Amino acid sequence: MSNLNRFKDQTAIITGGGSGIGFAVAKKLAAEGAKVWLWDIDGEAAEEAALSLQKHKAGFMRVDITDESDVKAAFEKISQEGAISIVVNSAGIVGPNGVNTDEVDLADFEMTCRINLTGSFLITKYALKAMLPHKYGRILLVASVAGKEGNAGMAAYSASKAGVIGLVKSAGKEHAESGVTVNGIAPATIMTSMVEKMEPHQIKYMTDKIPMKRCGGLEEVANLVAWIVSEEASFNTGFTFDLTGGRAVY
Repeated sequence: MSNLNRFKDQTAIITGGGSGIGFAVAKKLAAEGAKVWLWDIDGEAAEEAALSLQKHKAGFMRVDITDESDVKAAFEKISQEGAISIVVNSAGIVGPNGVNTDEVDLADFEMTCRINLTGSFLITKYALKAMLPHKYGRILLVASVAGKEGNAGMAAYSASKAGVIGLVKSAGKEHAESGVTVNGIAPATIMTSMVEKMEPHQIKYMTDKIPMKRCGGLEEVANLVAWIVSEEASFNTGFTFDLTGGRAVY
């Protein structure tokens, strides 16, 4: 079900918006009235995704979420057009997978943490700076059930996503009285192009842990995200919502 006016007159930024979870969220928010900005390191993918939403209000920018000056400039540009109501940070990478911790290269570990965790920090930092003066905002970071439970063979990813969950807790508590909420989601395996490129045995390992014995769908993710970033979710902050088909039940 869609509420065509739920996000009327609101501006939303979605990182990683060129594909996967980010694009699914962008489509959902745009269909319910938001002006959406798709940010992606792949500028061509972001442009193509925005063009596919041409019947809605959509724009795109090439943004490297690990580059503070890039993130700062992008927020400042969009803030000139008015208040930013929603920021969803979906950009991320899997990093080394199907590889035990003792075999992971330091450079690969650091790159995974830089994109997934440092990127989340920079997006949160500048989203807060944009939203706090308006005393309203919804920030959502895409974490993972791997950040709660750890996935064997995915030490870098699991550690980076655990950091994202910690960031959500801290930032949410810091600004709990401000009108700006900070929440996260922790999906189990969602079949995206990013997941499809993983080692087959790693995908099987993750899917076998899901009691529903299937991957989550992009629409299922977008539906949950849309509620979390709506005005309806006014008493939720600092929390990471599960989306795991029964894998995480606490």
